[in-house]
Amino acid sequence: MPKNSKVTQREHSSEHVTESVADLLAHEEPVDYKRSVLNVTGETWDKQKDGEEELDAENRPAWNSKLQYILAQIGYSVGLGNVWRFPYLCQKNGGGAYLVPYLVLLIIIGLPLFFLELAVGQRIRRGSIGVWNYICPRLGGIGYASCLVCFFVGLYYNVIIGWSIFYFFKSFQYPLPWSECPIVRNGSVAIVETECERSSATTYFWYRETLDISNSISESGGLNWKMTLCLLVAWSLVGLAMIKGIQSSGKVMYFSSLFPYVVLVCFLVRGLLLRGAVDGIMHMFTPKLDKMLDPQVWREAATQVFFALGLGFGGVIAFSSYNKQDNNCHFDATLVSFINFFTSVLATLVVFAVLGFKANIMNEKCVVENAEKILGYLNTNVLSHDLIPPHVNFSHLTAKDYNEMYRVIMTVKEGHFKELGLDACLLEDELNKSVQGTGLAFIAFTEAMTHFPASPFWSVMFFLMLINLGLGSMIGTMSGITTPIIDTFKVRKEVFTVGCCIFAFVVGLIFVQRSGNYFVTMFDDYSATLPLTVVVILENIAVAWIYGTKKFMQELTEMLGFRPYQFYYYTWKYVSPICMAVLMTASIIQLGVSPPGYSAWIREEAAEKFLFYPTWAMAILISLIILASLPLPLVFILRQFHLVSDGSNALSVTYKKGRMMKDISNLEDNDETRFILSKVPSETPSPMPTHRSYLGPGSNSPMEMSSAPNGRYGSGYLLASTPESEL
Repeated sequence: MPKNSKVTQREHSSEHVTESVADLLAHEEPVDYKRSVLNVTGETWDKQKDGEEELDAENRPAWNSKLQYILAQIGYSVGLGNVWRFPYLCQKNGGGAYLVPYLVLLIIIGLPLFFLELAVGQRIRRGSIGVWNYICPRLGGIGYASCLVCFFVGLYYNVIIGWSIFYFFKSFQYPLPWSECPIVRNGSVAIVETECERSSATTYFWYRETLDISNSISESGGLNWKMTLCLLVAWSLVGLAMIKGIQSSGKVMYFSSLFPYVVLVCFLVRGLLLRGAVDGIMHMFTPKLDKMLDPQVWREAATQVFFALGLGFGGVIAFSSYNKQDNNCHFDATLVSFINFFTSVLATLVVFAVLGFKANIMNEKCVVENAEKILGYLNTNVLSHDLIPPHVNFSHLTAKDYNEMYRVIMTVKEGHFKELGLDACLLEDELNKSVQGTGLAFIAFTEAMTHFPASPFWSVMFFLMLINLGLGSMIGTMSGITTPIIDTFKVRKEVFTVGCCIFAFVVGLIFVQRSGNYFVTMFDDYSATLPLTVVVILENIAVAWIYGTKKFMQELTEMLGFRPYQFYYYTWKYVSPICMAVLMTASIIQLGVSPPGYSAWIREEAAEKFLFYPTWAMAILISLIILASLPLPLVFILRQFHLVSDGSNALSVTYKKGRMMKDISNLEDNDETRFILSKVPSETPSPMPTHRSYLGPGSNSPMEMSSAPNGRYGSGYLLASTPESEL
């Protein structure tokens, strides 16, 4: 026994020394109850199985470097939504004023919950299923629900990567194939394709050449073979990136996470040199302060924060589980959260610099077309030449001159002005045209790039960026499936990954039929929003109220080497659950108020039209929400009534070398009834005890030890939870 122990001090000193349970146990050789006389469960010790579990914890894969891990988290959280969703929300909800509610909600909801997921993953070193089984077995359905949502999202998200791959390969030609409408020959007469002429070249290429879309979700139209091939390539890329786990995906992240920033910076520099770019940026960031009082703005900001960080999917937990235990996950959470925010702002600058340029081009085109109309009216004496200001030159007509002429004609011809069919051609109107999602990436942005010098180069760069953004997010999403399944069921990593990708490709064929885009919209709108909100609320409750915030904060202190700010204590316990509950209520109301429908492309009209989902599609929609949420009540009922076990019926505490667990159910700052952990956090491979019993509905925590009799035979060994006075 060491010379400085209190027991040794008592032998050599006449002074009274009070030793504690912690002091005594700290110097005792660790005892495994299964190998000792303390084994009162009647369970035989399986040496081989026990050794395998220890090796599994100690040999868990780890990131090659901190940089690789940070890039993986950035690649996962920074996705397509940063490029085509955030700029749209910013424009729609008050421009620069929208940044205020977004930043506030990022700090009080996003950052605390992101830190929570990083911390539990790093502490328990398991995927989402193992983590929530450990924290609260009755809420173990959280992990399974996360896996299902990841699967649903992965199905349609990879289709978007497939679309980007199609555009990427089509970009290697000049002029770009979507720069002009195709010419159709009718006998000896060559005419422009009617559908293209009535819409635009980029719109036609997207809906007809790429998707070959049907008029409604009810018209399947068969498989689109081009998109089927692109989807196969997309799943092959994901499978190759994931096949070796983080050993392969970690290396991919060096390129897929960094390359989009290179492209965004290049586009920003190029965009700022374009005529009209400043108009777009000024329009974007001009704050409309009245919007900040609109509850809808705060709801949409909260939803964007929630999905931008990938909360609830399980990918954050999966990546964090491969960290060392002494990693500073608080720093990681802060860094990744704000990098995500600044990436969104950078993407918004790029998008509106380019859209400002496009707006100027379209405005000039409008001026030219309407000037020709006015000239026609002047030549046919419908309008008098006296209405035209003397300084106006039709050869070099500016937008300012046209607006002046437009106002004069509107004033004089007030009674018959509508019959003239003249447009105002205001730049502000062009800038106010809100586009998001596929409409931004595959229509508005592609149209703007056709006016760039060396347009094929910029098109290749743009779609390669989209592929990498999507791939980074897909790797995180698939990790949310593969990591917990491999951890829980011990299946072979390579076999499961390949099988998962093949199965997802086969199921995903529903998205590459001619009506596939409508199914993408359905899955995007309904498969994840509500189930994930419920999942994150339950995650928060499981840690803050069932496991215990004080208990969790103490474990973080031991793991990180410093105590996290009290800010997290109050956000986890009160602020975040309340905010998430409000968000869930608002989402349910929104689903009820907004009729479930989709925008269909009508070929004959060459225009979009809002249609309601048919009955069978509504059944699929409702089934998606129910199926994604089903594991939550199912697992709770099964474990509440002891219909299934959580995998063990042994004593709740095992003292083992390097991972001695301790009870902190009644922890105070100076309480000595605490877990005995190794002195260096990184030496502890996993805080999960090898065997842990499900204590039933009466227990306060799944890892809490009771002073009541434990074990099968009711023999109570009062270990660390026994007060010193009773020893």
